[in-house]
Amino acid sequence: MTGLTLRTAPTRPGSRVLAFGDHQPAKIVTNHDLAAVMDTSDEWIRSRVGIIERRIAEDDETIVDMAVQAGGKALAASGLGPSDIDLVIVATCSAESPMPSQAPTVAHRLGIEAPGAYDVNSACSGFCYALAAADAAVRVGSARNVLVIGAEKMSQWIDWTDRSTAIIFADGAGAAVVGPSDTPGIGPVVWGSDGSQPERIQIENRKAYISQEGQAVFRWATTAVAPTALKAIEAAGLVPDDLAAIVPHQANLRIVDLIARRIKASNAVVADDVTLSGNTSGASIPLALAHMIERGDVPSGAPALLVGFGAGLSYAAQVIQIP
Repeated sequence: MTGLTLRTAPTRPGSRVLAFGDHQPAKIVTNHDLAAVMDTSDEWIRSRVGIIERRIAEDDETIVDMAVQAGGKALAASGLGPSDIDLVIVATCSAESPMPSQAPTVAHRLGIEAPGAYDVNSACSGFCYALAAADAAVRVGSARNVLVIGAEKMSQWIDWTDRSTAIIFADGAGAAVVGPSDTPGIGPVVWGSDGSQPERIQIENRKAYISQEGQAVFRWATTAVAPTALKAIEAAGLVPDDLAAIVPHQANLRIVDLIARRIKASNAVVADDVTLSGNTSGASIPLALAHMIERGDVPSGAPALLVGFGAGLSYAAQVIQIP
């Protein structure tokens, strides 16, 4: 399964992911911790969402702090230095304030001078959207190397008395460095949205907490997402059995398992990072993949399917080669 070439536009150079990096807060909140302050239990949480524990940032740990940590790890692993990066994209939907964006500050703290820098808010699809933008920027020559980071502090938007959300969401960051490649290592993105259902997952206003209609989101994710994933596999010139890994957004374990089952990739390892990390929205895909690479679950050069889906309702999928 290693060394497969992904299909791309024939007259343009390709891009590839050079390295991943991750960061999670030190504070661990277990299901037993939550059961001590709300009407829930470890057994109930595991049976509903498959989560055992999650990481929660301290009050003074910001999205920028976590993004800098994950981005610095990815940059070091890529073998590049700050001067080699000329575009920084941060995917986040949980910013402390709407302005300024996180990316310029992250770049400054990493020593990256005067890059293009912007945020992407596509919620749990954000990393896939940002990765597609990075791929396009490298292929058309707008950037040499791009740092893409998914970073979220969902805990600051949670009502900690609401078990429908407090048991699910968590904090963290994952990052990737994207650079040029003679053979493409990032396949075409397949994406879309359904703007008729914004109320399914939302923060209604700046004084509100995150809310979601759990059953409706479950039905949508387990029926609408797999066809998009299959289109992305086909667009990359592959079939499901070519995949070494499937990395869906870590919404909850039941959704992850059902999506993977419908893709029917018999040789693929399926990410289950949600069990120990919780749902970190736009950070969940790079965080999960960084952990899989660190454990040796997937070999270098093998194809992995990334599938993001969430608020908007938005969705995106692409195949990449593991760095």
